[in-house]
Amino acid sequence: MLGIRLYEIRHSDGDVMTEHHHDIHQILYALDGFGQVTLDGVSSDFERGSGVVIVPHCPHSIVSAANLTVLVLEFDEQLLEQEVRHRLLHKEFAGSRLVKLHGFGDNELRQLTRKMLFEQTRSALLHKLAIGTCLAELLLLLARCQPVSGMNGMRAEKLRDYIDTHYYTIANPGDLSARLGVSARHLNNIFKERYHMTPLQYVTEVRMRLAKQLLAETDKDIASICFELGFETLSTFYRTFKGALQMTPNGYRKLYRTGCATPNPKEELIHGNDC
Repeated sequence: MLGIRLYEIRHSDGDVMTEHHHDIHQILYALDGFGQVTLDGVSSDFERGSGVVIVPHCPHSIVSAANLTVLVLEFDEQLLEQEVRHRLLHKEFAGSRLVKLHGFGDNELRQLTRKMLFEQTRSALLHKLAIGTCLAELLLLLARCQPVSGMNGMRAEKLRDYIDTHYYTIANPGDLSARLGVSARHLNNIFKERYHMTPLQYVTEVRMRLAKQLLAETDKDIASICFELGFETLSTFYRTFKGALQMTPNGYRKLYRTGCATPNPKEELIHGNDC
């Protein structure tokens, strides 16, 4: 299917996928559960949020410890443009590699794979181009995932995970610093060092992404969305949304429903907008 295959495998407790290899690239992503993956004789924990890029002819195996569900993406590298193939695939993934995705990166990967599944159902001539673009974006996301090292790195990672699941409870930097037991200034420094933005900027980013999704995909009124995202007042929500999107929430909803906007801010930057 245009050089790509995307499917899901479910492993029960104790299942073993014996060592084998493939002639094409594979990306494995743990959707749920826990187990171990072995690449070239080296074993590592494989759990939700873990991704593996496996190069052709690399021996690998998987052992499931707790109902491991794995998303498998097999692809022929010829699907990628030559520059992407050489500069991204061959350079960043010269060998098989395990990466850990958390929070926003995890969400991005899931959205990209969902989009690829959607594109596979399309019959338009641009289908192959769309799949290749999503694949390149996915590889770029995985290439940018670096191992967490040191106490500051772990604190920044822990904070991002907390924001992803508690964005609606966060009012100010004091809420976050109290959670990790460090000063707000130190928290800003370690978070910005790793993610190039402050924690509160990331809170806003998460809220705006969800606001766009709710405006585009539901009929909830603006006040309900404001409350659900954790804003204390409608005026604060309107001001924040307009500052981020240069339009009001109502304006965005109307624009989206004419087909001239997308609920994914990442897509606007990558794919552009012809409306």
